[in-house]
Amino acid sequence: MAALALTVLIWAAFALSARALGSSTLLPADAGLLRFGIPLAVLAPALWRRRRALAAVRPAVALKVACGAGVPFFLAAMYGGSLTSAAFVGSIVPGMVPLFVAALVAASGRGLPRGTQAAGLLLIAAGVVALVWRHVFPLNASVLAGSGILLAASGLWALYTVGLKEVALDPVGSIGLLCLPSFAVLAALVLTGALPSGLASATASDIAVFTVVQGLGVGLCAGLLYAFAIRRLGAERSSAVGSLSPVLVVLLAVPLLGESPTAAVLVGVPLIAAGVFLANRTAGRAAPAPAAPPSRP
Repeated sequence: MAALALTVLIWAAFALSARALGSSTLLPADAGLLRFGIPLAVLAPALWRRRRALAAVRPAVALKVACGAGVPFFLAAMYGGSLTSAAFVGSIVPGMVPLFVAALVAASGRGLPRGTQAAGLLLIAAGVVALVWRHVFPLNASVLAGSGILLAASGLWALYTVGLKEVALDPVGSIGLLCLPSFAVLAALVLTGALPSGLASATASDIAVFTVVQGLGVGLCAGLLYAFAIRRLGAERSSAVGSLSPVLVVLLAVPLLGESPTAAVLVGVPLIAAGVFLANRTAGRAAPAPAAPPSRP
């Protein structure tokens, strides 16, 4: 339970940091380098021992993992968060994953969701509609664009979830499979000037915060802690507690970022959290849950 509580706090910190990046001295590429580089530095000896297992992963599966939670996902989550709020990041990105995973499963011909899982997916969709509806009339193009980008990030994470189920790697190996290509791509984009970097002029406090939250927290600890919690508590109980993450983001965003939850947030976030709980609860009971990935964004 302690490992699971820390994991939920890390998931919430990811959403808060995505929103806070816009007011920091770091740019998205800088945060990404810390996110993917720190785990590589810490786990380098362990990853070297797993080099043969990593090289044996099929390219198509590796691409799902690297795209689904790597550079495309990270930049989409960071940019979408800068246009919306922490509540949107913490709710839409993890909240929509069960729905996207169900769509991928259905597209592969493995059946449609039923019963409680279907009800959970409907609650998630209703919660997202409740979140964005107030920005349609009157039109707020920036928030709607950010919401669309966050939906794309959630779809990418669903792809990562499906890909991760296809690899025979332990949590450490899975972190390496994600971080190695992601750090290489980001470094190449920064070195060629395709992505701007402000790391050289960033303040020490911003670097320290993102190193702890993104590098050590999201990049290293979340995957290891959540995998440990699943082994001790089971997927159903772990994913059920994990559904509290969107609610925690809203509560923490008030004192830390000065965000005031609107009526839409107070309606939409509980709907999404309840939907994630139901969708994961059913999936966790039937099989290894595609809706409950080893770690969230």
